[in-house]
Amino acid sequence: MERLRSLYFFLAIICLVVIDNEVLAAEPVDVVLVLAVDVSRSMSDSELDIQREGYASAIRHPDVIAAIKQGAYGRIAVTMFEWAADFHKSDVFGWTLIENNDDAEALAQIILETPAIGRNRTSISGAIRRGIELIETSPYQGFRKVIDISGDGPNNQGEVVLAARNAALAKKIAINGLPLMTYGDPGFGLYMEDLDIYYRDCVTGGPGSFIVPVNSWDQFPEAVRRKLVQEIGILDQNPPPVVKAQAGGKTTDCEIGEKIWLQRQWMFDGN
Repeated sequence: MERLRSLYFFLAIICLVVIDNEVLAAEPVDVVLVLAVDVSRSMSDSELDIQREGYASAIRHPDVIAAIKQGAYGRIAVTMFEWAADFHKSDVFGWTLIENNDDAEALAQIILETPAIGRNRTSISGAIRRGIELIETSPYQGFRKVIDISGDGPNNQGEVVLAARNAALAKKIAINGLPLMTYGDPGFGLYMEDLDIYYRDCVTGGPGSFIVPVNSWDQFPEAVRRKLVQEIGILDQNPPPVVKAQAGGKTTDCEIGEKIWLQRQWMFDGN
């Protein structure tokens, strides 16, 4: 009988641990947001720095903090990683709650202090797959689930982008885009004029999805700030020039990046 009581006690402890973990895993937030940042070698070191500074400035901006506080739960969960090829993904910080200025300031400092290192190739599909993985293993339950992808070129390596995009949409994960349409970068040989249309048709999707094109680097910090405010769910009094992902009009080939790479990879051989 004593042995039986010990067994019951042991099982009860296990159940309490499991229940506690489930409660933690289900902690509610308004949004679980993945920031996926392109660090492919098509961008210079100075442009990588602009990206870092732009995200840091946006996360701690008063408009973003105000938007967070106005949510139903008054908090969001954010994680950030950098990507290039599908085999290169580097975490900047893991899942972190933002509820107030101190939380945001701490994340901004992490972003600024973590060095950005450029890597080869561009796998948007790999970034989406990583975003899905992060959301599915998040310790927070978001009313909305969002992957936020910035990049300066089309997918040219790894899985085709539509397959990854559709996998995210099937899991009710929205994908928003920040296409960097800046000409004259180190990877100009892979430049795509209609990158915003490519992002609209091939990358973004899901409820309320949108893109914010960036045509020059001086627009970047403001674009990130406004994009975060809209993703959190509070309407900006001066909304960004977003392009709805479901909009019609001109379309593009979703495998154009792979085709461009095959035509122009000789320009990068030996680099």
